[in-house]
Amino acid sequence: MAEKKPVAAKKRKPSAFDQPVTPSADLAEIVGKGPMPRTKITKELWDYIKKNKCQNPKNKREIIPDAKLSKVLGNKPVDMFQMTRLVSKHVEAKVKAKA
Repeated sequence: MAEKKPVAAKKRKPSAFDQPVTPSADLAEIVGKGPMPRTKITKELWDYIKKNKCQNPKNKREIIPDAKLSKVLGNKPVDMFQMTRLVSKHVEAKVKAKA
Protein backbone atom coordinates (compact mmCIF):
# COMPACT_ATOMS: atom_id res chain seq x y z
CA MET A 1 0.00 0.00 0.00
CA ALA A 2 1.20 3.47 -0.84
CA GLU A 3 1.61 5.91 2.03
CA LYS A 4 -0.33 9.13 1.93
CA LYS A 5 1.78 12.25 1.95
CA PRO A 6 0.68 14.97 4.39
CA VAL A 7 -1.12 17.80 2.67
CA ALA A 8 0.63 21.14 3.11
CA ALA A 9 -1.55 23.91 4.47
CA LYS A 10 -2.53 26.46 1.88
CA LYS A 11 -1.16 29.90 2.52
CA ARG A 12 -3.89 32.49 2.65
CA LYS A 13 -3.48 35.84 1.07
CA PRO A 14 -3.38 38.42 3.89
CA SER A 15 -6.54 40.47 4.22
CA ALA A 16 -6.59 44.24 3.80
CA PHE A 17 -6.52 44.57 7.60
CA ASP A 18 -3.20 42.70 7.72
CA GLN A 19 -1.52 44.89 5.11
CA PRO A 20 0.95 47.35 6.68
CA VAL A 21 -0.08 51.00 6.66
CA THR A 22 1.80 54.10 7.77
CA PRO A 23 0.19 56.24 10.47
CA SER A 24 0.30 60.04 10.21
CA ALA A 25 2.59 61.95 12.59
CA ASP A 26 -0.35 62.81 14.87
CA LEU A 27 -1.54 59.19 15.01
CA ALA A 28 2.04 57.91 15.44
CA GLU A 29 2.28 59.89 18.71
CA ILE A 30 -0.40 57.56 20.07
CA VAL A 31 0.21 54.19 18.39
CA GLY A 32 3.91 54.31 17.52
CA LYS A 33 5.87 54.89 14.33
CA GLY A 34 6.41 52.68 11.36
CA PRO A 35 4.28 50.55 9.10
CA MET A 36 1.87 48.30 11.00
CA PRO A 37 -1.40 46.49 10.27
CA ARG A 38 -4.66 48.33 10.87
CA THR A 39 -5.52 45.78 13.54
CA LYS A 40 -2.46 46.77 15.57
CA ILE A 41 -3.29 50.49 15.15
CA THR A 42 -6.79 49.83 16.49
CA LYS A 43 -5.44 47.80 19.43
CA GLU A 44 -2.86 50.46 20.35
CA LEU A 45 -5.49 53.20 20.05
CA TRP A 46 -7.86 51.37 22.41
CA ASP A 47 -5.01 50.71 24.84
CA TYR A 48 -4.28 54.46 24.88
CA ILE A 49 -7.97 55.35 25.32
CA LYS A 50 -8.37 52.99 28.27
CA LYS A 51 -5.05 53.91 29.89
CA ASN A 52 -5.82 57.64 29.73
CA LYS A 53 -9.52 57.22 30.69
CA CYS A 54 -10.84 58.82 27.49
CA GLN A 55 -14.11 56.84 27.56
CA ASN A 56 -17.31 58.37 28.84
CA PRO A 57 -17.95 56.44 32.09
CA LYS A 58 -21.73 56.43 31.49
CA ASN A 59 -21.49 55.43 27.81
CA LYS A 60 -18.35 53.37 27.09
CA ARG A 61 -18.94 53.66 23.32
CA GLU A 62 -18.28 57.40 23.48
CA ILE A 63 -14.68 58.62 23.30
CA ILE A 64 -13.79 61.96 24.90
CA PRO A 65 -10.56 63.11 23.20
CA ASP A 66 -7.65 64.42 25.25
CA ALA A 67 -4.96 66.69 23.76
CA LYS A 68 -3.26 63.93 21.70
CA LEU A 69 -6.49 62.29 20.55
CA SER A 70 -8.02 65.62 19.53
CA LYS A 71 -5.36 65.93 16.79
CA VAL A 72 -6.79 62.76 15.24
CA LEU A 73 -10.46 62.74 16.29
CA GLY A 74 -11.25 66.43 16.74
CA ASN A 75 -12.32 68.19 19.93
CA LYS A 76 -15.87 66.85 20.28
CA PRO A 77 -16.74 63.46 21.81
CA VAL A 78 -17.15 60.77 19.15
CA ASP A 79 -18.83 57.39 18.99
CA MET A 80 -16.45 54.44 18.61
CA PHE A 81 -17.86 53.78 15.13
CA GLN A 82 -17.13 57.38 14.06
CA MET A 83 -13.65 56.93 15.48
CA THR A 84 -12.70 54.31 12.88
CA ARG A 85 -13.74 56.64 10.04
CA LEU A 86 -11.71 59.52 11.51
CA VAL A 87 -8.66 57.33 12.11
CA SER A 88 -8.73 56.02 8.53
CA LYS A 89 -7.93 59.57 7.35
CA HIS A 90 -4.65 59.32 9.29
CA VAL A 91 -3.29 56.13 7.70
CA GLU A 92 -1.56 55.81 4.39
CA ALA A 93 -1.75 52.44 2.68
CA LYS A 94 1.32 51.03 1.03
CA VAL A 95 0.46 50.47 -2.61
CA LYS A 96 2.16 47.66 -4.48
CA ALA A 97 3.19 48.37 -8.06
CA LYS A 98 1.60 46.03 -10.59
CA ALA A 99 3.97 44.24 -12.94
